[in-house]
Amino acid sequence: MKKKLFYIVSIISIFIFTSCKRNDFMQIDTTPPSPPTGLNVLNGDNQVDISWNFNPERDVAGYNIYYAYSYDGKYTLIGSTTNNNYADYAAHNGTTYYYAVAAYDYNGNESDLSYDNVSATPRPEGFNESIFDYRNYPSTSGFSFTTYSVVPYDDKSTDFFFENYNGNFYVDVWNDSDIQDMGQTNDIYDIPYAPTSGWSSTKDATAIVGHTYVIWTWDNHYAKIRIKNLTADRIVFDWAFQTVKGNIELKTKSIPLSRNPLNRNSLNRQ
Repeated sequence: MKKKLFYIVSIISIFIFTSCKRNDFMQIDTTPPSPPTGLNVLNGDNQVDISWNFNPERDVAGYNIYYAYSYDGKYTLIGSTTNNNYADYAAHNGTTYYYAVAAYDYNGNESDLSYDNVSATPRPEGFNESIFDYRNYPSTSGFSFTTYSVVPYDDKSTDFFFENYNGNFYVDVWNDSDIQDMGQTNDIYDIPYAPTSGWSSTKDATAIVGHTYVIWTWDNHYAKIRIKNLTADRIVFDWAFQTVKGNIELKTKSIPLSRNPLNRNSLNRQ
């Protein structure tokens, strides 16, 4: 009996000692995840789509999305997600926003803000618009980005118009504007920025289905159209127009970091 009792007491003692030893080494996780990387933004109409790379840490529970009006400004939380993308539906056309993302784990530890320098200036866009040959349908042959509407080819607000010249099709602009054919594209989003050179010397471009054209308007705005369908009488196109004068952003991409990343991560957020 004494031997058996000693054996039981010994087992209990070992269990208690082991438990105490294990508790001595248990620590609460206070290490935050690393800042997310690979931020990218896509301009939309009163909308900005944000995406980034998933974090490598296994204990990441989600991501907080922030915006500011400058890269080094005060960042405001606008939402959270467990995915690696987020849509800012509260963005306004003509306003530039800088975005950052922070990862958080299951213990509530939040990372520094992402270091990528990304910004977006939302702009209006439209789809499946039609204009007609100005020789036969002059009152519906032009388009105005200012009013987002079909206008006569010779209206003072016309930014471009369609021409069928003896079976050859053209997108025309007036002498105070410029146009450039950017080539074959998959959709209206493929051209991120307006070019700085290469404009047509003849103030026109051959109309080709699937091609995107950038237009530098008479009042110093940039726009793009993509032809979706073409007949002898009309073209059908999608368009996007940057409302901020001189702003070449038609769709933005991330800009490589060119400063000390610590400048922005003094918890300058709310």
